[in-house]
Amino acid sequence: MNLDLETGKILISEPFMLDPNFKKTVVLLGDYSQKHGSVGFIMNRPTNYLITDLISSFPEFESRVYYGGPVAQDTIHFVHRKGDIIEESRFISNGLYWGGNFDKIKFLVNMKVLQPDDIRFFIGYSGWTEGQLEEEIKEKSWIIDDMDINYAFSNKITDMWQHVLTNKGSHYRVIADMADTLSLN
Repeated sequence: MNLDLETGKILISEPFMLDPNFKKTVVLLGDYSQKHGSVGFIMNRPTNYLITDLISSFPEFESRVYYGGPVAQDTIHFVHRKGDIIEESRFISNGLYWGGNFDKIKFLVNMKVLQPDDIRFFIGYSGWTEGQLEEEIKEKSWIIDDMDINYAFSNKITDMWQHVLTNKGSHYRVIADMADTLSLN
């Protein structure tokens, strides 16, 4: 079964998804494996925290932290576009990287080489066990699309879900404009 799933794709939640963790979300697949499960990060759920609010040793940096998903909410992850200078980064796609040497991140922030629009921090992540994501795709919970690096660091976070669907074309543009409940359509 080929569902066009792979590391670096985005998952766009269907408009009537019931799970409140994923309602109107855009999830970047940071790692996809049919045999071992998958990891992703919700790209459009900002929190009220800056990274400096959560990590006192982090240098002064105006970078908002996002809700990455309901799994391991006591962890911090990051996606960035500086994999060429941050050791231990994992390539995702199209100039996007996940993780890397955290001390190097702090050093690059101190040196003003890393800017807030180069990195996004997440509390927790979204995770699927073997076969779970494929089953959710079959149930039409998600729309799969290619990741555009501009989505990863967009300042239009609150309307990202609608924006991504609108960019997919006419059928999806209609979905993007649907009300949250059927009775309002």
